[in-house]
Amino acid sequence: MESLNYLGQTIRRWQIGGSTFLAWPEAGARLMHWNHARGDGSVREVIHWPDLAELDQPVAKIRGGNPVLFPFSARTYEAGEIHFWRDPQGQRRPMPMHGIARQGAFNVDHMDQTGFRATFQPTAVDRDVYPYDYEFRVTYRFEEHRLTCEFALSNLDTSPIPWSAGHHFYFAAPWTDGETRDDYFIKFPSAETVRQNETGILEPGPPLSRLVTLSNPDLVDTIHVGLENNQLKFGPKDDSEHVIVSLGTESKPAPDAAVVTWTSDPDAPFYCVEPWMGPPNAAGHGRGLHLVPVGNTAHFTVNVAIG
Repeated sequence: MESLNYLGQTIRRWQIGGSTFLAWPEAGARLMHWNHARGDGSVREVIHWPDLAELDQPVAKIRGGNPVLFPFSARTYEAGEIHFWRDPQGQRRPMPMHGIARQGAFNVDHMDQTGFRATFQPTAVDRDVYPYDYEFRVTYRFEEHRLTCEFALSNLDTSPIPWSAGHHFYFAAPWTDGETRDDYFIKFPSAETVRQNETGILEPGPPLSRLVTLSNPDLVDTIHVGLENNQLKFGPKDDSEHVIVSLGTESKPAPDAAVVTWTSDPDAPFYCVEPWMGPPNAAGHGRGLHLVPVGNTAHFTVNVAIG
C-alpha cells in the first residue's frame, strides 16, 4: 500500500498481483478504481473512475468507484414527499439521497497491505437526520481477483436502530475496446422485479429473463428482489471474462434483499450493479428494513470477484 497525491488530496493505492485498487478512505470510505492486468499485457478496468482534471464537485457526486449508501439507499419518502422519512418514534426527518455517509468524513482505524477499516464521523446535521448513538464502520479487503466490503453498524443507543444500506458500484462496461453493451449479458437469480414510483411506492417492474443483454433499456432503474441465490454474473456473451457480485454471506439472501441495475445513458462508460439490503424507501414500506438491537452489531457483506 502506498499514498499518492491526487489533485491535491491524499489517496491510497494497493497493488496485489495483477490488480490495482485506489481508495480515498477519509472521503466517504470511497473505493475509487480497480483495474486488472491481463496475461497479454492489456489492462482491464473493473471499477470505473472518470478522468478528472480537477475536483470541481463534491466526491459524493462523482460517478465512479463505490459510493457507500447509509443508512438508507436511494430515495426516501414520507407521505409521498421525497427526501424525508419517519423514524420509529414517529418523528418526521429529512434524509438526503443515498443517505449521509457517501459525502461524510471517515477516520481510518486500520490500514495494511490488504485493505483498510474506517469509521464514519457524523456531523450535528447528520445526527439530526439519523438521531442515534452508533458506530458505522466500512472495511475493505483486497485480493488479486476479489474484493470484500463489510458494513458494520453498532448500536450504542437505548432503542433499536433502523437501517437498509447498500453499495453503488460503477462497473466499467464494456471493458474491452471494440465491444458494446450488446456484447454483454447479465445473469440474474431474481424471481421478481419492482420499480419505485414518484411517491416512493414499489410497483411491479418489467418482465425480464434470467439472462439479459446489458443494452436492454428495461434494466435501467429496475430493482431485483426475491433472489433465489446470492450471486449474479455479468460480462461478454462468450464468458471469456466476467464479474460476479455476491450479496451477503448466505447462499440464499433475505427475501427483501435487492440488486439494482442502473446507468445514466446508453453511452456511459459504466453500468451500475448495486447490492442493497432492501429496496429504496425501506423505512416507509418496511421491505428490507432491518433493526439493530441495543448493544448489538449488525453486518452487511458484499463480495465482487472477477474471472
